[in-house]
Amino acid sequence: MAAVWNSVLEITKSAQENNVNPPAWAARVASVLNSNGLTLPSVDLAHVLVSHIFWDNHVPSTWKFLESAVTAKIIHPVILFALLPSRVIPMRRVNPVAFRLYLELLKRNVYSLVTKSDEPIMEEMMTHVDNTLRLSKVFGLSACDPWQLYAIFVFSSMWLLLDTSLDDEGLLELTIDKGSPWPILLLSQDMEIDGQETFDEQRRERLEELRKLNSHIGVEIIGGMLQDKVTSRVIYLARRNLPLQWQCFVQRVKILSTNSSVLRLSKYITPESILRLTSDERQVLSRESKTSSKNAFHAVTASNPLTSSAGQSHGASWSSLWLPIDIFLEDAMDGSQVVATSAVETLTNLVQALKAINYTTWHNTFLGLWIAALRLVQREKDPCEGPVPRLDTCLCMLLSITTLAIVNIIESEESSLADVTECVSSNQIKGQSTATTCREELISSLQFLGNFEGLLAAPQPLVMAANQAAAKAMLLVSGLAPDERPEVHDMPSNYSGNLRHLIVEACITRNLLDTSAYLWPGYVKTSYNQAPRGVTGEMLGWSSLMKGSPLTPSLINALISVPASSLAEIEKVHEIAVNGSNDDKIAAAKIICGATLLHGWNIQEHSVTLITRLLSSPDPENRVQSECYLIDLAVFLNVLILGIATTDNVQIFSLHGMVPQLAGALMPICEAFGSCKPTISWTLPTGEELTSHAIFSNAFTLLLKLWRFYQSPMEHVTGDVTPVGYQITPEYLLLIRNSQLAHSGGQSLYRSHRRLPSFLNPRSTKPLFMDFFPKLNCWYQQLQACIASTLVGLVPGTPVHQIVEKLLNMMFRKIKKDSQPLSPVKSGSPSLSGSYIGNDPGLNLQAWDILEAVPFALDAALTACAHGRLSPRELVTGLKSLADLLPASLATIMSYFSAEVTRGIWKPASMNGTDWPSPAANLAMVEQQIKQNIAATGVNVPSLFVGGSYPASIPLPLAALVSLTITYRLDGVADRFLYLVGPGLNALAASCPWPCMPIIAALWTQKARRWSDYLIFYATRTVFHHNRDAVVQLIKSCFTSILDLNSSHVGCGVGTLLGHGFGSHFAGGIAPVAPGILYLGVHRAVRDVMFLTEEMLSILMQSVGDIARSGLHMNPPEKLKKSKFNMKYGLISLDNAMTRIRLAASLGASIIWISGGLLLVQTLIKEKLPSWFISVHRLKQESVESTGMVAMLRGYALAYFAIMCGAFAWGVDSVSPSSRRRSKVLGDHLKFVASVIDGQISIGCDWATWRAYLLGFVSLMVACAPLWVADIDLDVLKRLSKGLMSWNEEELALALLGLGGVKSMGTAAKLIVENYGDSSTHCNLCCTVPANPQPRFL
Repeated sequence: MAAVWNSVLEITKSAQENNVNPPAWAARVASVLNSNGLTLPSVDLAHVLVSHIFWDNHVPSTWKFLESAVTAKIIHPVILFALLPSRVIPMRRVNPVAFRLYLELLKRNVYSLVTKSDEPIMEEMMTHVDNTLRLSKVFGLSACDPWQLYAIFVFSSMWLLLDTSLDDEGLLELTIDKGSPWPILLLSQDMEIDGQETFDEQRRERLEELRKLNSHIGVEIIGGMLQDKVTSRVIYLARRNLPLQWQCFVQRVKILSTNSSVLRLSKYITPESILRLTSDERQVLSRESKTSSKNAFHAVTASNPLTSSAGQSHGASWSSLWLPIDIFLEDAMDGSQVVATSAVETLTNLVQALKAINYTTWHNTFLGLWIAALRLVQREKDPCEGPVPRLDTCLCMLLSITTLAIVNIIESEESSLADVTECVSSNQIKGQSTATTCREELISSLQFLGNFEGLLAAPQPLVMAANQAAAKAMLLVSGLAPDERPEVHDMPSNYSGNLRHLIVEACITRNLLDTSAYLWPGYVKTSYNQAPRGVTGEMLGWSSLMKGSPLTPSLINALISVPASSLAEIEKVHEIAVNGSNDDKIAAAKIICGATLLHGWNIQEHSVTLITRLLSSPDPENRVQSECYLIDLAVFLNVLILGIATTDNVQIFSLHGMVPQLAGALMPICEAFGSCKPTISWTLPTGEELTSHAIFSNAFTLLLKLWRFYQSPMEHVTGDVTPVGYQITPEYLLLIRNSQLAHSGGQSLYRSHRRLPSFLNPRSTKPLFMDFFPKLNCWYQQLQACIASTLVGLVPGTPVHQIVEKLLNMMFRKIKKDSQPLSPVKSGSPSLSGSYIGNDPGLNLQAWDILEAVPFALDAALTACAHGRLSPRELVTGLKSLADLLPASLATIMSYFSAEVTRGIWKPASMNGTDWPSPAANLAMVEQQIKQNIAATGVNVPSLFVGGSYPASIPLPLAALVSLTITYRLDGVADRFLYLVGPGLNALAASCPWPCMPIIAALWTQKARRWSDYLIFYATRTVFHHNRDAVVQLIKSCFTSILDLNSSHVGCGVGTLLGHGFGSHFAGGIAPVAPGILYLGVHRAVRDVMFLTEEMLSILMQSVGDIARSGLHMNPPEKLKKSKFNMKYGLISLDNAMTRIRLAASLGASIIWISGGLLLVQTLIKEKLPSWFISVHRLKQESVESTGMVAMLRGYALAYFAIMCGAFAWGVDSVSPSSRRRSKVLGDHLKFVASVIDGQISIGCDWATWRAYLLGFVSLMVACAPLWVADIDLDVLKRLSKGLMSWNEEELALALLGLGGVKSMGTAAKLIVENYGDSSTHCNLCCTVPANPQPRFL
């Protein structure tokens, strides 16, 4: 081969000497190579020529040979531009002519480096390029395919040119690494311009002018590459998939735009335009489509008010953007069941998803979040009274959960920025950073929030706190010295405070704002002219505690009633609780469980964590050591347990995601005190005796509130359908607790918990299991067995049998000696023959032993009552005696009776007022109000209301249970036990035949008339437990209320859907219940939620048809403009139709997500949607002129619906735990889509619907959830892109591949070359980049 190359060199030298025409030279060289069997273009030829020319034979004419060689295709330009930079760029100052010729050659070829015909040689060629430039090493890639290397080569060529321009102007030193990643530039920095002293002045001036001109041309090529159809799209791939390298490149562009004199003087490109060309918001891919339906969709979505107007309009349509937040917040307020996950994390993911889907700013996103949370509070402004208060929980959601979610969001933005600025000097970032923008938009949203005065009005219980927050701001801006300022709590209370003052204080405490917020216009409305200039006498409150004052009774009372306001105060309480005297420890427990827990919103996450830590044993695995530790702190622990036992406090723990850790802290307490004899007691400061049974009952009832211990077998399975979602059990709570504490060496899985100070770290991060608590585990296993089947296994003479006999004698000790036995004689069954033990039955037993015997005692008592040997009154009295002996037995009573009801073996009890209490006085009123509530929602359930009189009867166990609950007085002592039984009683009554629940409501209305509205609302929900069709009608009513198809205004419906709470009274009684509020109270009782997926698809499709028909009705032909879309698609207003369709999809997705969670969403996407597309549908016939349009709108509705369901369940990032389950489900769905495109699967739906769905789903995924694409298998992405290409959707196919990660860069680059390579155009560099670019799809 050496002879061949020698021949080529001879031909070249001869051509130079004889001035041979370069094309003729190229033809002769090609002939020589062909005759020797060499493949063209030749890599070796490029090496031979470059080595020959540089620098021994370098003259300007040789560049013509290189250009002719490229033109004749005997040298490939990619190989040439891989070899030339190392020769030319280091010498560009010595030989600017050569550099100019290099730039000219680059300018002519860089926009079409490869073509379709290069496919056979790509692998060999790009392997050579990688070996020459070490691209895979520079970019940290292990294995690259040829087209992937091509994309990186284009990007690196532009980056090298940029660094060269910076170096020429001395700006490369401004970069963080003070240099360039390209070694050839390091060579040029040390190279002197030799020989210039021999040049005359004129020669030196010409060289300097040429160098400046070269700089201009270099910048021009950079701008051209950023605009050319091929290179700009290839560079887009680097922007999407090489974020660290791209940010380094962008920061160099910023340095160039800020400091370059060459760029400022350029006639072809401006500093502003090059910044826009490299901005992440730049629209690289065209939104134009070759299909008319897609063009119509793009035009409508670009102009509809739910997207482009989001920043200017804050009316009803804008408010509907955030409907899912309203629904989530309202659903989280249901105190009947706690959840094991943090509402902060769920809300964070939801807000991020909605921002992406709505494609709006952080200002609008935060504003929508604040408004939704404020609406939640306002719905509780005038609540009806009931056993479960909600206002404090709503305030927790507004002032604690919402602000913590915003902290998560801003930290996420800061973290994202930090990940891509490792190579960027902070002092070189002249523009606003993402995090700064996010924080500033939070400030602007809070400033704008002041315009919503109606929403900001504080409910009456909160007026004082709002005024104190306003007074605090007023004092700071008053100019008084700190020592002259009075205590805020001593200030007058008329400072026009509202909820915004409390929100701002919550944000300041969490370092989202600083006190400059007090200077916002209109924030402080009252001048300081009333407060005293000094406060004399003893200073009470938190400032006294922080200054070391002893805990006197007056100070303790003050600290209990006033919430702590800083972490330092919480730490002080912790110090007292750990190191103080016994009395001080008890006082600390009372303080932390007082107003600080309930109203200390700014530090509430610290309060719940501190309480959980104080309840925890240092080493729960060591049972003996743990029990000794806990028993020594018995009184202290009891105060903590009682302090958090109320329903609203438990709900606060639930919202903060602390239920699993709280359960892990309570289990050792229950194990320890349940194993103590009741003779062990402690004397309280008041002189009362506190027994181990009392502490156990308090801890045990609190533990049981953390899961639905009373679940009946019917709730575990209905028919052959397993319920969707996780059933919270003790094992599940411990599993979540172990997962939380095992994450990052004891740091919680939740972001909000990772910010906790060290003194709040868990005492033990060791995993806990039910086996560590044998007594608790034994009781739980018995509970499960009792629920699953009738009682068996009681053997006469055993200790358990003896305890059962003692319990029965204690329960019914007032029965005369000659009475009949209480139970029939059956093997192993206890009987009470009438032997009277006396007032002291001698039940000196451990609590666990009593609980083990309780089910058998209940079985005997209930059997005796059923056979007439025990009157109902005696039965209820006996049950009350048992509950008084050990309040924890209420849990067993509840679960046992619940199981017995579902077995259906007990005769009904007649509620006639003689044997059992009668509901007759209120039953008719209750049923009438239920009918009105149902009718107000548009639901018709005639089968439940048959009319006429009928005997009021309910199952015997239910009658005993409700009668027992009625015996309790409504005071603070009994409330926590009623709250334990209440949810189970409601669930049990709801599962019984109609009208059991109205009877229960009527009975309780007689006892607590002030709760009547509350009880009737809960009874109304029962209607939907018995009738699946009623649930479907209720969902349809929700759609009707939110869409408001009879109005020309779009999106009126958040208030219509959720109303103003079921406690908003008006003249004549309670206001009608909004359908959304009613559904949120119903969905947890729907056992088979699987049917919702099919019904929701049907309702959504029906809604699309209704939307289309309403458009025709409201816009008759003579009133519609003859736009191209009206002409094409009949007479439907696409703008309004798409707005309502998005709203309907948003509601449908919210209902699916709220009702069934992650598993139901995954079932929908993986199974139900493919099944729906395959099936043949008989939808309502539309008018001829709108048929095609309606079919297309249905496809877009399904696309929005599917994307929103996935976004709510999985999030749009890869941070949330649920996102790890996304790839499998989404991959399976897209495999189905690809199989339909490939023709492997046939669909039964309308083709226009399928096409619209596919285009809409992929477009939304690309625009709103780009991280999803990276989870998809490359083969699936290739199949999808191929199908899109066959539909003339090249831009969408490219966008999809561009987001697939580094693995798909090669495929995307090949697609770009194949579709745009032949039509590549170098645009005029006076670029017309839009100032506010819209995303491709939205």
